Amino acid sequence: MSSLTDRLQELQTKRDKVIQMGGPDEVARQHQAGKLTARERVELLFDKGTFTEIGILAHHQNQSADMKDRYTPADGCITGYGKVQGRLVACAAYDFTVMAGSIGYVQERKVDRLRELALREKIPMVWLLDSAGARIQELAGSQFAESGKLFYDQVKMSGFVPQVAAMMGPCAAGTAYIPALADFVPMVSGTSSMALAGPPLVKAVIGEEITMEELGGSKMHCEVSGVGDLEVKDDQACVQVIKDYLSYFPSNCEQKPPRCGGGGIGSEFEEVADDTVDESILQVLPDSPKKPYDMYQIIERLVDGGRFLSIKPNFAKTVITGLGRMGGNAIGIVANQPMVLGGVLDVDSADKAARFINLCDAFNIPLLFLQDVPGFMVGSKVERQGIIRHGAKMLYAVSRASVPKLTIVVRKAYGAGYYVMCGKGYEPDGVVAWPSAEISLMGAEGAVNIIFRKEIEASTDKDKTRKELVERYQKEISLEKAASGGYIDDIIDPRDSKKWAIRMLELSEHKELHWPKKRHGVMPV
Repeated sequence: MSSLTDRLQELQTKRDKVIQMGGPDEVARQHQAGKLTARERVELLFDKGTFTEIGILAHHQNQSADMKDRYTPADGCITGYGKVQGRLVACAAYDFTVMAGSIGYVQERKVDRLRELALREKIPMVWLLDSAGARIQELAGSQFAESGKLFYDQVKMSGFVPQVAAMMGPCAAGTAYIPALADFVPMVSGTSSMALAGPPLVKAVIGEEITMEELGGSKMHCEVSGVGDLEVKDDQACVQVIKDYLSYFPSNCEQKPPRCGGGGIGSEFEEVADDTVDESILQVLPDSPKKPYDMYQIIERLVDGGRFLSIKPNFAKTVITGLGRMGGNAIGIVANQPMVLGGVLDVDSADKAARFINLCDAFNIPLLFLQDVPGFMVGSKVERQGIIRHGAKMLYAVSRASVPKLTIVVRKAYGAGYYVMCGKGYEPDGVVAWPSAEISLMGAEGAVNIIFRKEIEASTDKDKTRKELVERYQKEISLEKAASGGYIDDIIDPRDSKKWAIRMLELSEHKELHWPKKRHGVMPV
């Protein structure tokens, strides 16, 4: 019988071989494709020396002719847990050097174990995806049915622990639902993709010839479909943005988001976690209310250090959603973008905002709404797209959100756009306006053209009459009337916006809402 020392040596030899992944040739191909290996990605993500691997000796157990002699180190997926910026995180990194990271029985057993761990220990779950999908050699028959449990588990985890699905390579067929069900989906430009069927199958089924990049590349998903949240240049940038994203979130829904400073998460922000706003904020708005401006310029002046993580910045660009800090407090920001179609809300922007509001509400992140909204897009095109149904998603999300909600009316706040951007009727914990603001069912010119249409048509000088009526109507919808009627809490100096927000966050820190007891509402979808 061999000694314990001999057995340990044998074990170490096996481990050393597993760490080589698919072998030098496969690792070289991975690097030639512009990608890091799964183990390199894990090393980048976790604080040095904190990662504990689970299932390193896993290997496929299939005895079919296709699989019997195949070597599958760690069965193509590195699973384990460690610390990211000092906090525990679970991670599954799919290894493309081993059978293209395809999902087999043993591999999924490992990841299933990891999901259970994340739920039980209440820690975030990160997927580093680089996989060809299901391992057909093992799952071609009815055996594949059980593999769908991973999506069931994701739904169970949703809103309980943060879920990040980083697209660092392909994600084919059913596995594309992993990012679809995750909270945050960064995608690496040029190497990542996801689609329910690849180009060969698409051509076989419907006769369409298309490249993988056109079908499901990072640009398409981050700009058109909206499945991707952020396009990044390489694997290193992808890992960094995962860390940035997690820094705003608690480890689970039972905790509050971490504050920066004091040597904890985000301590690098300590020196800028104050309530001051640069004087230049007064120069952002143009003199004419009809001229556009970049809302990002206001956001960057309000958040600590000008650091703002924009979520879906290239999708539905009429609305901005993202994460920042104010006085060290994590805050989710929803803002209209006048630079794009005047900031009008459409089908995609309503979906984008609703999803972000739900995300922040799930993890106790307060919300700040910056209003400059002309309302919802109108016309037959958007009606056919279901603008009413999609707009209702945003309305529902804003109404249901129980976290602190703060509203600043920057400029125009018209009609239903005012409602869904957390207007007075949606119980914001604080609602204020800049002197440039205007709250109304619609703009003065639009209202006059409808209300006084007959008077204008009967006038001998239509332009003069219209101008006089617009000036008169403008007084009726003046901001002073909104303030005097108690529809806003105050008209504030833009330079005091951050100070006001920080004080409101302090006031509403222990907010509780008491709604009728029910199983759940019926959210428009």
